[in-house]
Amino acid sequence: MNVILSNSSGIPIFEQIEKAIKEAIFSNELKEEEMLPSVRNLANELKISFLTVKRAYDELEQAGFIKTVPGKGSFVAPKNLELIKEEKLKEIQDHIEKIYKISKIADISEDEVKELFKMIFEEEI
Repeated sequence: MNVILSNSSGIPIFEQIEKAIKEAIFSNELKEEEMLPSVRNLANELKISFLTVKRAYDELEQAGFIKTVPGKGSFVAPKNLELIKEEKLKEIQDHIEKIYKISKIADISEDEVKELFKMIFEEEI
């Protein structure tokens, strides 16, 4: 698993770690029941506070992406397809909101945006 942090992104470091781990889970780079690096090891590797990594792991556990077994470590939780779908729907919603704002600024009609979506979907099929 490759976690790349950016100090200039404006996104808190613990959220960047969360996002990287979620993407590794979604892409199957991290598989169900696979052990994650320990909090201390990942913190040392990233040269950040272990409290920051712990916060990311805690957030991931609360969201159901990982599970922690005391004395053993943290592991990728069995995939909850509904959870994954909700996460991706939220991501799509965020992008659509950006598209909406851009279209309003540029005076692009709803029909024009729909036509773009239609063309994109037809290319993928």
